[in-house]
Amino acid sequence: MYQKIDKLTNSIVNRLSGDSFNTDVVKLTKEDISKLKKGWKFDWEKELQNGIVYKLVITHYPDVIQGLISVIDKNDHIFMNLVETAPHNYGKNKIYEGVLGNLVAFACKHSFDLGYEGYVAFEPKTQLIEHYKKTLNAKILTYRTMVIEHKEAKVLIEKYFNN
Repeated sequence: MYQKIDKLTNSIVNRLSGDSFNTDVVKLTKEDISKLKKGWKFDWEKELQNGIVYKLVITHYPDVIQGLISVIDKNDHIFMNLVETAPHNYGKNKIYEGVLGNLVAFACKHSFDLGYEGYVAFEPKTQLIEHYKKTLNAKILTYRTMVIEHKEAKVLIEKYFNN
């Protein structure tokens, strides 16, 4: 996980207008790879070959990918292998806020759906550890691993999925 969670929103929000948009998270396909424009930091084609990748799209604009996440089922929790916002949602000129929070909430929901009580683990860059403690209430599990536990996962899911 390489980017900061900009803010937790009820979905994704246009940074300039403040308009909120409903989103869907669906599996990335090989056909989707060809739609990825320049600027993505990770090799999502390779990631798709190695596991399951999901894309975040605005419900009414499903052809524009807002962010991607790859997850691994560890049989008792979900591991977020990679997560990234689309290039147009990165940095100070981003179009939408809430993309990464939305994808992390999806990973938590996926964990609940599999019976893992919302537990999600990931390996952040060192400089982002404090940020994830504050924004996600993630805890340090080991030197290189953080975890989102049951209670914190429920908060994220309620924020993004209105359960």
